[in-house]
Parts: sequence; C-alpha cells; structure tokens
Amino acid sequence: MRRNWAVPALAIGLLAAPCAFAQSAGSSADRWQFSVTPYLWLPSIYGTLKYRPPPGSVGSPDVDVGSDNYLENLDVALTLTGEARKGDWAIFSDVIYLDFSNETATVTSVSGPGGSVQSPVNANTQASLKGLVWQLAASYTVSRSSTATFEVLGGLRYARLDTSVDWQFAGSIGLLPQSGSDSQTVDLWDAIIGVRGRARLGAGNWFVPYYLDVGTGSSTFTWQAYSGIGYAFKWGDLLLAYRQLYYDQTSDKLVQSMRFSGPALAATFRF
Repeated sequence: MRRNWAVPALAIGLLAAPCAFAQSAGSSADRWQFSVTPYLWLPSIYGTLKYRPPPGSVGSPDVDVGSDNYLENLDVALTLTGEARKGDWAIFSDVIYLDFSNETATVTSVSGPGGSVQSPVNANTQASLKGLVWQLAASYTVSRSSTATFEVLGGLRYARLDTSVDWQFAGSIGLLPQSGSDSQTVDLWDAIIGVRGRARLGAGNWFVPYYLDVGTGSSTFTWQAYSGIGYAFKWGDLLLAYRQLYYDQTSDKLVQSMRFSGPALAATFRF
C-alpha cells in the first residue's frame, strides 16, 4: 500500500510542540507543568462500511471489516499525547495515525435501484484503512486526594478515515462487477465530554488510570475509553492499558460503525 507520511508527521510535530515550550517555561514562576506521552497502541479493527455505487456499477456494497491478525495487518501506528497543566486546569491533545492493509472483509449485501438487495458469495474480499484521529480537550479536577483524582473534560475530536475495498465474487450478481475495487474518504468532527482520573492501589506507587468520553457531531455517536495498570516514578509513569475507540453513523454514511480496540503501552515524561 502506498503510504503518505506528510499528515502524520505534521500531526506528530504539532503535538510535540508543548515539549519544546515546556523546556523554556519550566523555569518561570507560573508553575505550569507539562508532560508528553509516547505510546504503542495495537488495535484490532471491526466495522461496517457502505460505499456509494462505484463507477460502472449500479449497486452500493455494504462491507463488514473484521481483523484476523492485527499484528500482521497493522502497517503503521504513530501515537502521542501532550498535556499542559496549571492547578486544577489542564489542556491536552492526542494524535493517532493508523494504517491497516489487507484486512479480512465481506460484502454482506448490495443495494440497487428499487431497493433490491442481494447477498453475494465472496471468493476473496479485502479492505484497507488509513486513519488519523486528533483530539483537543480541557479538563478540570473536581476531586483530589492522596488516593484518587477525578476530572471532568470537554473538547473535540477529528477523524479522517481513508478506506478502500477489493472484492471478488464466486459468480456474477448483476449489480456489481464480479471483481473490482473502490475507495472513499470521510472527515468527522465531534464534540466530546467525559471524565478521567486515577486511583492509587495501597500505599505504593501502583495505580489504576481511567478515561471515558462520549460525543456527537458528524457522528451520530462516538465514545472512547481505556483503563489498565500503571506505576509512578519520579520522572513520570509507565502504563499498560486496554483502549477502545468507537464511531456510529446513520445507514446512508460511509462509516456505519467502526471500532478500534486493543492493548496499549505508554510512558509519560513530566517537565
């Protein structure tokens, strides 16, 4: 698959900017605190895509995408989070770039003029997806103690999903060629609200982080959540978590539903 590195490289560069700023601002008296969190996320992808009629056909294929081996099909995963905090207020940003190729897929139905639907027999169908997800939000600490913190947050999330599908049927179905391909792109802007925080485990340095947001806008509904186990050091934290990101749209949109879910390993460095 041909890869375009300009967009993820630019996004990573923009998100890394708070780190450079932290080095110059850390010695000032305003007591801003900064952190950067590079992390590795290895999600599986599951979803349903509804394509417009490809050129030369009259049918609209519905495609189910399901991962069979995400370590094999995940070509690129670039992820980074940055945060600036002062007192109870914080602003944070998160960038995710994922590139999946040769995902197992199935054309479940084809809708044609007059609403007719046929279920073809797939001989070989594969899908590919490139996704850039950027989030910007602010949070306020509602509760803070020696054992736990609780914050409320609000912001926005942008997603650009470039999808393609290559299908091959066992026989002709009339509404689509027996074999072919198509690609489409969607841009999603959603407002989000949510909560986040951590709970300390006993008197040591172990803790449980948590995060949950829900939103709407371009999407009918979207949510993201993660939790896991972490260990606090003087310089920052190490974290092992399980993360999920979900999108749901109406049946006439390209992305009818899409879910990314999998383990993540992160290291937070504070300045």
